[in-house]
Amino acid sequence: MTATENLIVRANKVLTPNYRQVKVALARGEGCRVWDVDGREYLDAIAGLATCALGHCHPALIRALEEQARTLWHVSNIFYNERQVELAEALLAATPWASRTFFCNSGAEANEAQLKLARKYHADRGQPERNEIVACHDSFHGRTLFTVTCTGQQRYQRGFEPLVPGVRHIPYGEVGPLEEALTPRTAAFIVEPILGEAGVIPAPAGYLKAARELTRRTGALLLFDEVQTGMGRTGKMWAHEWEGVTPDLMSSAKAIANGYPMAAMLATEEVGTHLTPGSHASTFGGNALGCSVALAVLREVQAILPRANEVASRLWRQLEALREGGRVEEVRGRGLLIGIKLAGVSAPEVLALARERGLIANAIGDRVIRLAPPLILAAEEADEIARRLGAAIAAAQEGGG
Repeated sequence: MTATENLIVRANKVLTPNYRQVKVALARGEGCRVWDVDGREYLDAIAGLATCALGHCHPALIRALEEQARTLWHVSNIFYNERQVELAEALLAATPWASRTFFCNSGAEANEAQLKLARKYHADRGQPERNEIVACHDSFHGRTLFTVTCTGQQRYQRGFEPLVPGVRHIPYGEVGPLEEALTPRTAAFIVEPILGEAGVIPAPAGYLKAARELTRRTGALLLFDEVQTGMGRTGKMWAHEWEGVTPDLMSSAKAIANGYPMAAMLATEEVGTHLTPGSHASTFGGNALGCSVALAVLREVQAILPRANEVASRLWRQLEALREGGRVEEVRGRGLLIGIKLAGVSAPEVLALARERGLIANAIGDRVIRLAPPLILAAEEADEIARRLGAAIAAAQEGGG
């Protein structure tokens, strides 16, 4: 029995079976590469589902974590801590429209916070009946009961009914249904700039701008879910910058601390001050260790973003060239968040063939391959991703997908 097989047997005896795990047991990583427990090397083109933006074991992050670990790990949020304030200041400096920050541990928690705050904001202003949330079909916002209710995919909701009342869903990217859905009872519209879990589908040009205009006109708040698209993933610090619009609230997680559990909700001054004492909390949110790592991540991402955009353009050109073989229907997304829609072949089969060739990626359903490599990706590694993925697509059996 290999080391991988042994670990899988042990895992299946002790872990809940809620993940569809491939038969790879990863042991260590460095840069854009990881190794399994049997010593096999892989090029990581998914980076913890868009989480390890600076790759694995980045020296600057190791230094930040080690230095903080020798100083202070965690204190209750009834006290102030320096790293938390420093991180809030740095995030707000990178997000000019925002004035307030709430820290937590995951994207679901950050979305939960902004959904709760949206309702509280209107209740504080004497409109408790203004509590409905509008979200999109095919969206994904998390797995707490409130966020999974807002998630526009029934497969994530089955078995957890009854769901949170007061949530309605509309087609993504269509202005007409959004205009109809916003009523005097609407607290907020929550939307992803790019639908990640539905197959990396960008919002149509002008959609976010229209959403901003409509929510302002009707008095509803605009909430952006930037859990997957933020921290430079699309080529700008935040994906909504491409449209030149600003929300009232925004969530950030995943890459914010490069895999260390950390998330943030950013808010305007008008809305953020309504998260008053006792109204919401997170025991580990804003702990000194996580904030130290996130500070280092923010500095590094801001420094490398121009070069990351150059490498992203190089990768896009090579992925677009794969369409010539007839098995790639579309390449979509932005920056280093890429969806490859396949034609006539199965995404899971392509992924298995890619792993055989030392490439790790992610499948969304039967037809889409998702790539989200680290922003530190080198030009040669971009070439390698395209080459290995192209070979896997060519080797897949016709008629799948």
